[in-house]
Amino acid sequence: MKENKNSEAHNGINKKKRFWITLGIVISLLLLGLGAYAYNIYNNIDKTYKPLKREKSEKREIKISIKRNDPIAVLLLGVDKRKGDKGRSDTMIVTTINPKDKTMKILSIPRDARVEIVGKGIQDKINHSFAFGGVEMSIHTVEKFLDIPIDYYIQLNMEGLAEIIDQVGGIQINSPIAFREGGRSFIVGTNNLNGKDALIYVRMRKKDPKGDFGRQERQRIVIEELLNRLISVDSVPRLNGIVRSLGDNISTNLKVSEAMDMREGYGPARNNNETLNLEGSDQKINGIYYFVPKQESVDAIIATFKRNLELNTQTSSE
Repeated sequence: MKENKNSEAHNGINKKKRFWITLGIVISLLLLGLGAYAYNIYNNIDKTYKPLKREKSEKREIKISIKRNDPIAVLLLGVDKRKGDKGRSDTMIVTTINPKDKTMKILSIPRDARVEIVGKGIQDKINHSFAFGGVEMSIHTVEKFLDIPIDYYIQLNMEGLAEIIDQVGGIQINSPIAFREGGRSFIVGTNNLNGKDALIYVRMRKKDPKGDFGRQERQRIVIEELLNRLISVDSVPRLNGIVRSLGDNISTNLKVSEAMDMREGYGPARNNNETLNLEGSDQKINGIYYFVPKQESVDAIIATFKRNLELNTQTSSE
């Protein structure tokens, strides 16, 4: 894909709902309001709890309290991890929630965004922070980039997407393009996919005329249909298998009790969410392509997040 087309696609992110933005909203819905269904899920997947080394972010003077309805920031990491590979967070979504104003702000950070990798002392693609230092380094890098605290993280392993899809009995999607990949043919229009087929469908990039952005569009289609299946009546009998799959493929430092405490105070914010747009351009530096964010855009996003978190709105560049 040509460089200018990539730039246009990045700048137009608000016009196209990306897969991981949708997933961020899905996770928020699970955390903030699917009632008894969400309670059952979180009551049965307590093993997903993986605390951080720190008790609170260094950017917090005091530890936040969900019982107090403090504004919070959550980092969603979508990790594509295969055998013999540490994995990279091809998806990094930051969501801030203010229960007092009943507002939610969502930012999808491009995986190729060139930022300082905290702990390595280098400028590199932001998704490399997970490969270098896992969740901890990813959080510190995002905090440095956006100058805000990250209170909670949710890590979803992409390989587990196939298992979850099989647990709901497969999905039916409407594909905008036709292609053949991994011994499977996909047609324009209706396709019935099992978990393996869905993983092939969302991972293909080279045969898509839109490149990586086309892949993100296909990922969005898959996850939206998966959400429909998860909340459908005929998926209820499959709940045990779904719960097990979610438990095997999600890690978070959010306790079950905290998730349930969020339902009343934080739930209404899901109805007033705003997707933020990180502007920038594709640049080749030392032979490697990066997405280089515009500082003005970064500053505007920082100010928006800080207002939503009720923090000092002065940006780090000022």
